[in-house]
Amino acid sequence: MTRATRRTNPARTALAVLSSVALMATLGACGGSASGEEADALTDVSLVFGGALTVCTDMPYAPFEYEEKGKPTGFDIDLVRKVADDLEADLDVVDVSFDDITSGTSLNNDVCDVAISAMTITGERARVLDFSSPYFDAKQALITPKGSGLDQITELAGQRVGVQKDTTGETYLSDFAPETTQVTAYDDAAGLQAALAAGELDAAMLDNTVSGQFVSDNPRLKLSREFDTGEQYGMAVKKDGNIPLLRSINSTLAELREDGSYDEIYAKYFG
Repeated sequence: MTRATRRTNPARTALAVLSSVALMATLGACGGSASGEEADALTDVSLVFGGALTVCTDMPYAPFEYEEKGKPTGFDIDLVRKVADDLEADLDVVDVSFDDITSGTSLNNDVCDVAISAMTITGERARVLDFSSPYFDAKQALITPKGSGLDQITELAGQRVGVQKDTTGETYLSDFAPETTQVTAYDDAAGLQAALAAGELDAAMLDNTVSGQFVSDNPRLKLSREFDTGEQYGMAVKKDGNIPLLRSINSTLAELREDGSYDEIYAKYFG
């Protein structure tokens, strides 16, 4: 789980189609004529716990979600807080595993109302989750020790490379790295970063949006190369189970873009 360039590629096209289909489905489901209980189901946002928007995320993954003075903060948290404000609800953040989010386990079992965790919209995930319109563009980044000579993905043959489990970084390496690359998947970004910093890995593949801070905190490392994968992040809700909330999220995101609030939040965390 990034400012991608705008050149057209199959991955970006597929994601754009997916996002458009998700949005059209949401709008279509909310349109037309309905009455009685059907109308209520399409307009009333139901929450797992009344009066609070419960949010699942996988921390730490700075600058998107992490704790500061014991409280959750970050780019994602600031965005979803705006959603809660528009719903006139409190914000309750629950730390769960990334796999429980992407598999649909947390949302579809009513652990939370919405998930936001620097999560790329993919077709596989969309089979078990309903995604909002995209709110962030992402790339993958190869992080290596300075002086290692590892600057290209083709040079990873026989090397120990770390990824976070069930992320697009893991998928990218599976698709493009040499067959002899020794890929190790870590449960969370903190474990991956600790292993690389300790010299247990020769390289790591991370979203470029978090790799910058990681490299600046570890002077012996460098960002060797970025790969334009056409990824976009989205918030997610229960599959086929919360159209009103999905519509509210999309409305909030649109308003944040329009009034400049999104740019202010972005500048706060990314400069």
